[in-house]
Amino acid sequence: MAENSESRRYPQNLQGVLQLAVEAGSAAEAPAPVEPMSEERKTWLREALSELCKGQMDEVEQMKQCLAVLQKVGASESAGDREGEEERDEEDEDERETAFDLLSELCENLDNARDLMILGGLELCVSRYLCHAHSGLRWHAAQLIASCAQNMPQVQVHLLSIGTLPKLLQLIDSDPNSTVKVKALYAVSCLVREQEAGLQAFLSHDGFSVLMRGIQSENEKLRTKSAFLLLNLLTSHPEQKDAVVSMGMVQQLVSVLRTPHLPFHEHVLGALCCLVEDCPQGLKDCRNPVLGLEELLKQRATELQGKEESQEELDFCERLRVTCFRRQQSEDNEMDR
Repeated sequence: MAENSESRRYPQNLQGVLQLAVEAGSAAEAPAPVEPMSEERKTWLREALSELCKGQMDEVEQMKQCLAVLQKVGASESAGDREGEEERDEEDEDERETAFDLLSELCENLDNARDLMILGGLELCVSRYLCHAHSGLRWHAAQLIASCAQNMPQVQVHLLSIGTLPKLLQLIDSDPNSTVKVKALYAVSCLVREQEAGLQAFLSHDGFSVLMRGIQSENEKLRTKSAFLLLNLLTSHPEQKDAVVSMGMVQQLVSVLRTPHLPFHEHVLGALCCLVEDCPQGLKDCRNPVLGLEELLKQRATELQGKEESQEELDFCERLRVTCFRRQQSEDNEMDR
């Protein structure tokens, strides 16, 4: 019975294996004597770790196979017989998109993302696929870059060193395909948030102007994600407020708020709140009577009143009104005295 009980306690997954290793290590450090691990259990642990190592090797092999697919020259990229080219090209595209999907899934594991970098997969992705004729391959490439760069400083620095950021910003600005634009923005976000070198590259390529154009676009997802990234960057890097205000950002954001109400306006209001706090010029711009911001905020607050899903946006409205106009009234009263 004891033997059966012990076998039933064997973990069935990686988390269980690691927990077993931790328990074994903790037991070894304990001052009290412990019962030695049975030979059966030792054998099971060795086999489990061996399978784990083999699984990781298998993933590297899978990545190599995917790269072999992506390195092939497609029908539309090679000279020769044009007959049947369109059909072959479609097959090539499907095969490569499948390879990209598998790579993106594998590279959610940070070790695999680093291995892909070492294998040269990121250079291939940036040099050949961000500018590929097929939009499906362009957005798959941007998605893979995002998967690899997220929370991985070593990969972020490598991608920045091979000129990835300006290519992504160009896609956001100019690509005719809406999905490519959104995926490229996601990749930019993964390269610049919490990454100082990425932020500096973003600034040197006028990244805030790209975000402003994204906020003003007709693409709903692009508008939302551009506004969110702007808010995030202003919150994380308040030292950039003066530069952003000098671009006329306040006036542009207020003009966006004058369009029919949409959920992403919450992020726009949040960005305006950032630009008036500890930023005299931003505050002055918002108070400019020509913008009519005070009346706009009153109207918006009335529209949002009682809507639970809009509470955060309502809070931003009130915060902006207090900062810009109630404080101004208090300052005017002080001067009158």
